[in-house]
Amino acid sequence: MLNIMLVDDSRIITRTLSKIMHNSRINVVGIASNGEEAVTMYQELQPDIVTMDITMPIMNGIEALKAIKEFDDKARVIMITSHGEERLVMDAISFGAKGYILKPITPLKVKQALQKAYPKFSEMIEENYLAMTLAY
Repeated sequence: MLNIMLVDDSRIITRTLSKIMHNSRINVVGIASNGEEAVTMYQELQPDIVTMDITMPIMNGIEALKAIKEFDDKARVIMITSHGEERLVMDAISFGAKGYILKPITPLKVKQALQKAYPKFSEMIEENYLAMTLAY
Protein backbone atom coordinates (compact mmCIF):
# COMPACT_ATOMS: atom_id res chain seq x y z
CA MET A 1 0.00 0.00 0.00
CA LEU A 2 1.29 3.43 -0.95
CA ASN A 3 0.64 6.21 1.60
CA ILE A 4 0.33 9.76 0.33
CA MET A 5 -0.11 13.14 1.99
CA LEU A 6 -1.80 15.98 0.11
CA VAL A 7 -0.82 19.60 0.74
CA ASP A 8 -2.76 22.43 -0.87
CA ASP A 9 -4.69 25.45 0.34
CA SER A 10 -7.38 24.76 -2.29
CA ARG A 11 -10.03 22.31 -1.15
CA ILE A 12 -10.92 21.78 -4.82
CA ILE A 13 -7.40 20.49 -5.52
CA THR A 14 -7.29 18.23 -2.45
CA ARG A 15 -10.76 16.88 -3.30
CA THR A 16 -9.70 16.23 -6.89
CA LEU A 17 -6.54 14.43 -5.80
CA SER A 18 -8.44 12.44 -3.16
CA LYS A 19 -11.00 11.42 -5.75
CA ILE A 20 -8.28 10.29 -8.16
CA MET A 21 -6.77 8.14 -5.39
CA HIS A 22 -10.16 6.70 -4.40
CA ASN A 23 -10.63 2.99 -5.18
CA SER A 24 -6.90 2.55 -5.71
CA ARG A 25 -4.30 1.11 -3.41
CA ILE A 26 -3.05 4.62 -2.77
CA ASN A 27 -4.03 5.65 0.74
CA VAL A 28 -4.44 9.35 1.54
CA VAL A 29 -3.09 9.50 5.10
CA GLY A 30 -3.28 13.25 5.61
CA ILE A 31 -4.32 16.56 4.10
CA ALA A 32 -2.66 19.85 5.06
CA SER A 33 -3.67 23.33 3.91
CA ASN A 34 -0.35 25.14 4.32
CA GLY A 35 3.35 24.41 4.48
CA GLU A 36 3.61 24.71 8.24
CA GLU A 37 0.92 22.07 8.75
CA ALA A 38 2.62 19.94 6.11
CA VAL A 39 5.96 19.86 7.93
CA THR A 40 4.35 18.89 11.24
CA MET A 41 2.10 16.31 9.59
CA TYR A 42 5.00 14.82 7.61
CA GLN A 43 7.02 14.31 10.79
CA GLU A 44 4.08 12.50 12.38
CA LEU A 45 2.93 10.40 9.40
CA GLN A 46 6.09 9.96 7.30
CA PRO A 47 4.13 9.10 4.13
CA ASP A 48 5.67 7.50 1.07
CA ILE A 49 4.88 10.52 -1.11
CA VAL A 50 3.72 14.11 -0.62
CA THR A 51 1.98 16.28 -3.19
CA MET A 52 2.76 19.92 -2.36
CA ASP A 53 1.31 23.10 -3.79
CA ILE A 54 3.95 25.75 -4.37
CA THR A 55 1.88 28.83 -3.51
CA MET A 56 0.26 28.65 -0.06
CA PRO A 57 -0.23 30.92 2.95
CA ILE A 58 1.84 30.82 6.17
CA MET A 59 4.67 28.75 4.62
CA ASN A 60 4.93 28.19 0.88
CA GLY A 61 5.60 24.82 -0.71
CA ILE A 62 9.29 25.41 -1.36
CA GLU A 63 9.96 26.38 2.27
CA ALA A 64 7.97 23.33 3.42
CA LEU A 65 9.90 21.10 0.99
CA LYS A 66 13.19 22.33 2.44
CA ALA A 67 12.00 21.68 6.01
CA ILE A 68 10.73 18.21 5.14
CA LYS A 69 14.00 17.33 3.36
CA GLU A 70 15.96 18.52 6.42
CA PHE A 71 13.92 16.12 8.54
CA ASP A 72 14.05 13.28 5.98
CA ASP A 73 16.44 13.59 3.06
CA LYS A 74 14.74 10.61 1.39
CA ALA A 75 11.31 12.30 1.34
CA ARG A 76 9.50 12.07 -1.99
CA VAL A 77 7.71 15.33 -2.73
CA ILE A 78 5.83 16.11 -5.93
CA MET A 79 5.10 19.79 -6.46
CA ILE A 80 1.72 21.03 -7.71
CA THR A 81 2.02 24.10 -9.90
CA SER A 82 0.22 26.44 -12.27
CA HIS A 83 1.40 27.85 -15.56
CA GLY A 84 3.78 30.72 -14.93
CA GLU A 85 5.52 29.09 -11.96
CA GLU A 86 8.16 27.23 -13.98
CA ARG A 87 11.05 29.01 -12.24
CA LEU A 88 9.66 28.02 -8.85
CA VAL A 89 9.35 24.40 -10.02
CA MET A 90 13.01 24.39 -11.05
CA ASP A 91 13.90 25.80 -7.61
CA ALA A 92 11.87 23.02 -5.98
CA ILE A 93 13.59 20.35 -8.09
CA SER A 94 16.98 21.76 -7.06
CA PHE A 95 15.89 21.45 -3.40
CA GLY A 96 14.95 17.80 -3.86
CA ALA A 97 11.41 17.61 -5.26
CA LYS A 98 10.93 14.41 -7.27
CA GLY A 99 8.71 16.00 -9.92
CA TYR A 100 5.69 18.15 -10.47
CA ILE A 101 2.08 18.08 -11.63
CA LEU A 102 0.87 21.00 -13.72
CA LYS A 103 -2.70 22.18 -13.09
CA PRO A 104 -5.32 21.26 -14.15
CA ILE A 105 -4.84 17.93 -12.42
CA THR A 106 -5.77 14.78 -14.32
CA PRO A 107 -5.40 11.07 -13.48
CA LEU A 108 -2.76 10.68 -16.22
CA LYS A 109 -0.62 13.52 -14.80
CA VAL A 110 -0.91 12.06 -11.30
CA LYS A 111 0.03 8.57 -12.53
CA GLN A 112 3.08 9.85 -14.40
CA ALA A 113 4.30 11.92 -11.44
CA LEU A 114 3.82 9.04 -8.98
CA GLN A 115 5.68 6.62 -11.22
CA LYS A 116 8.59 9.03 -11.54
CA ALA A 117 8.71 9.81 -7.82
CA TYR A 118 8.40 6.21 -6.66
CA PRO A 119 9.62 3.73 -9.30
CA LYS A 120 9.34 0.86 -6.79
CA PHE A 121 5.56 1.22 -6.98
CA SER A 122 5.43 1.82 -10.74
CA GLU A 123 3.71 -1.49 -11.53
CA MET A 124 1.15 -1.03 -8.76
CA ILE A 125 0.41 2.49 -9.98
CA GLU A 126 0.00 1.21 -13.54
CA GLU A 127 -2.39 -1.51 -12.36
CA ASN A 128 -4.48 1.00 -10.47
CA TYR A 129 -4.53 3.66 -13.19
CA LEU A 130 -7.90 2.41 -14.44
CA ALA A 131 -9.32 2.70 -10.92
CA MET A 132 -7.81 6.20 -10.64
CA THR A 133 -9.43 7.18 -13.94
CA LEU A 134 -12.82 5.73 -13.03
CA ALA A 135 -12.77 7.46 -9.64
CA TYR A 136 -12.10 10.77 -11.36
